[in-house]
Amino acid sequence: MAVVLTGALLIVAGVVYMAGAALRRGRLSDPAPVRAAPDRSKLATPGPTLEPRRRGLGFLGLSQNWPGLLMMAVGVILLLSVVAL
Repeated sequence: MAVVLTGALLIVAGVVYMAGAALRRGRLSDPAPVRAAPDRSKLATPGPTLEPRRRGLGFLGLSQNWPGLLMMAVGVILLLSVVAL
């Protein structure tokens, strides 16, 4: 029973870690400072918007998420080891 709970806890902790890491990397859109004129060339639409032209998928990279992926992998291995017994 303890192995199942540890495996489930590791999977949940891995998901929470990866979500927290994505949130710590910064906001998707940052408003322009009030004192500076907004740079209209970087906007996706011609009107005033906070969304950048493109964000990229860097937040899904393996280099930033390996601890969370490792926790989830160990949790899956623990859960599968209980099923194999």
